[in-house]
Amino acid sequence: MGRAFQNRKESMAKTADAKAKVYSKYGREIYVCAKAGGVDPGGNLTLRGLIERAKKDQVPSHVIEKALDKAKGGGGEDFSVARYEGFGPGNCMVIVDCLTDNPNRTFGDVRSCFTKTKSKIGTPGSVSHMFDHCAILSFDGEDEDGVLEALMEADVDVTDIESENAQITVFAPHTEYAKAKQALIDAFGEIDFEVDEIQFLPQTTTPIEGDDVAMFEKFLDMLNDLDDVQNVYHNAEA
Repeated sequence: MGRAFQNRKESMAKTADAKAKVYSKYGREIYVCAKAGGVDPGGNLTLRGLIERAKKDQVPSHVIEKALDKAKGGGGEDFSVARYEGFGPGNCMVIVDCLTDNPNRTFGDVRSCFTKTKSKIGTPGSVSHMFDHCAILSFDGEDEDGVLEALMEADVDVTDIESENAQITVFAPHTEYAKAKQALIDAFGEIDFEVDEIQFLPQTTTPIEGDDVAMFEKFLDMLNDLDDVQNVYHNAEA
């Protein structure tokens, strides 16, 4: 499986404007997650992981609470998931995950990022078959056998387990996320997860060289600047 997830470019905040975008993206994702699975993090493990990740990324508590309050109210925006696929600079493969209240606008915005960087947006499924849709749970520990045994006893379909530098990383199909996380908590108590996400991991990588490197950075920056874009996954290797 490898550690490709560590190479994913993070759109971390470097300016106040960038921070506002990060807060907005977390707020939207928390709202949608809470509305779909309930506002109690104890009963909604996806929400719990999302809130923990938001806190690690220094999202203020009032942003998180506002999103939860909106979800409690039952009203508010009607966001839907939109996923776009295609080929970026250097012919790398790209998946763009969005939450949108206006799919036509979002598609136009995302397509513009592709066309302005000489990239090509594709049809659904055009590149996603070359990625593994994985739940990834990483935490401090060295008992790889004990972790595997706990997951097996809970009937979790584990894809891979890595142990390196006193840290264990569990990979499982995205559909097994809640089951895998609950099994680990049941077996080892409260765990401070270093990584607690569902991601698309590329099965192969595409080297990006020359002029394509700058174009690829521009492409990612343009996508990450869009309010509707939540995550960008790719197989580029600079």
